[in-house]
Amino acid sequence: MKTAVISGGAGGLGRALSTALQSQGWRVALIDRDISGLDRHPTQLPLQCDLTDPAQLSATMDQLLTDTPQIDLAIYNAGVTHIGSFADTAPDTHRTVFDINYFAAISMAHALLHPVRAARGTHLAISSVAGFAPLHNRTAYAASKHALQGFFTSLRSEERRHGVTVQIAAPSFVATNTGNPDRQPDGTARPGSAPDGLDYMSPEQAARQILRGHGTGRPMIPVGRIATAAWWINGIAPRLYQRLMEHQIRGL
Repeated sequence: MKTAVISGGAGGLGRALSTALQSQGWRVALIDRDISGLDRHPTQLPLQCDLTDPAQLSATMDQLLTDTPQIDLAIYNAGVTHIGSFADTAPDTHRTVFDINYFAAISMAHALLHPVRAARGTHLAISSVAGFAPLHNRTAYAASKHALQGFFTSLRSEERRHGVTVQIAAPSFVATNTGNPDRQPDGTARPGSAPDGLDYMSPEQAARQILRGHGTGRPMIPVGRIATAAWWINGIAPRLYQRLMEHQIRGL
């Protein structure tokens, strides 16, 4: 039985990915700060962990790898969004967003480096359209996702010789927390809660596309119509993309 590890496993997309993988015969470990809503059974292992806490991360990885020394698929899904202009965003907020969206992912990747090599498995990072293109009022979020994408695309060339695949999935807007933003005073909020999103996908739709791309070995997996269009337009005509994005998001 293959084993996958999913950070942000208690969220909407994490659960959808877990359900889909389990239906295909996988065993899934779900890592999140709050696992109270997750059941434990033979094919699902909830693990409570704040990935920004080095001691918790180390203990959680030790617990996981004691029974499962090989990891076939590591999905880096944990994250927060942030909405607000740069002028109104404190520098500490950028650090908070990076701690969760970037540093937690690379810390987890470091801990799983050899277990994924042992399985000749896959690192799959959940990025965003904001990981390869600009997004209005998302400077901290876009910067963290650009960093995430830069890390994993670079890791790809290092891990290839170990038989490891590195993939990036870039969803546009996934409806995981619409109507329930739970926004913090610094502007950070749960993913999938943006009120200015376009063409929202359900977590189940996004999970199907992500895992389809994983199955075909695609290095870059745009998820949804908006993400696919953004990938091509930004790649060919970035100034046109910026104008279209501003028109849609800002209404200019």
